[in-house]
Amino acid sequence: MTKADLVEQIAEATGLTKKDTAVVVDGFLEAVKQALAREQNIEIRGFGSFKVKQRKARKARNPRTGEAVHVPGRMVPTFKPSKELKELVMQGGGATASGGSAPVY
Repeated sequence: MTKADLVEQIAEATGLTKKDTAVVVDGFLEAVKQALAREQNIEIRGFGSFKVKQRKARKARNPRTGEAVHVPGRMVPTFKPSKELKELVMQGGGATASGGSAPVY
């Protein structure tokens, strides 16, 4: 699913125009990016948590030469799904009793 598919599905479910929905989706994504850039965690109940974690420095090997290389520590964004999201995915997710797709909001 692309961002355009997401915008279309939300627009259909809410009755908003695709243009208005795209502005909201873009605003949400920008807010997530800015929060992670400030090393703030984001928790969306029933969905999951976005966090920034510190990766430790380590030694690695150049596969071509076999030479040891130092890889510096860095900050990386991570996502941890909620228990509800994990259960939904395990059950096969989007199908409803009628066989259609569940709406995304």
